[in-house]
Amino acid sequence: MRYRIEHTTTYSYSSEVTGSYGEFHLRPRDLDWQKCLDHEVVITPEPSDLFRHTDVYGNTKTYFHVLTPHTQLVITGISTVDISDRVLDPDRLALPWESARPSLAVDAPDSWKATDFTFGSPMVDVPDGARQYALESFTPGRPIGDAAIELMHRVYADFTYKSGSTTISTRVSDLLERMMGVCQDYAHFTVACLRSLGLAGRYVSGYLATVPPPGKERVVGADASHAWVGVWVPGAGWLYLDPTNNRLTDVSHATVAWGRDYSDVPPVKGVIFTESKKSKMKVGVDMARI
Repeated sequence: MRYRIEHTTTYSYSSEVTGSYGEFHLRPRDLDWQKCLDHEVVITPEPSDLFRHTDVYGNTKTYFHVLTPHTQLVITGISTVDISDRVLDPDRLALPWESARPSLAVDAPDSWKATDFTFGSPMVDVPDGARQYALESFTPGRPIGDAAIELMHRVYADFTYKSGSTTISTRVSDLLERMMGVCQDYAHFTVACLRSLGLAGRYVSGYLATVPPPGKERVVGADASHAWVGVWVPGAGWLYLDPTNNRLTDVSHATVAWGRDYSDVPPVKGVIFTESKKSKMKVGVDMARI
């Protein structure tokens, strides 16, 4: 599938901003199953500095600095992406989940990279309750693929999707009590469950394209940044799960960046210099098949 993705973030301020400094993750990654054919970012007002680099996880991160006084800042990323199907080796997915721990699968060539995703991180604490929740799916000797997929099914069934019910700072321990949130929360909770067992859980940020059938509702997460989860499988790579929508990722998921949690890969964030008392942020995403 080939898509054109346009992601626009608009900040509006009640008073003039004299300086704006920020960073963004907007360029889709180049992967075995995904190719970013074209990418551009337009910032208004035009920045005085713009610097792009590749971070430790291979994501494209861009910094900008706007010095022109303004009451509105608009950041638009436009990309063209090809996405193909990917299939993991079923024999590797049948491995007992205990042997998928990076600490035990040291012979796998990428185990050292996966190890970084086994620990708690700034936005993913790993409370005891997460381990107890995960163990209901990860029974002794169960295949890693089956256990991970059942965990995804349970998170989808037990959580309630409710916009505005959480904030960026909501902890996994809080989610255990509320069982409510948005895609970021579904992903953080699932990652915590995986890490509680010594497995590698990766937070993934990107986009989800949906074309609902006549009379059907859109899939949750459409027309916005989306988040899902990767679990490492020795010798096969990463199995990607979308617990918000209860499905494995496919050609409708465009990967932008991954990290330990949301704090590693926010689409846009920054700091402003102003005496403004009020501000508004508006985000619009269009992912259209071409």
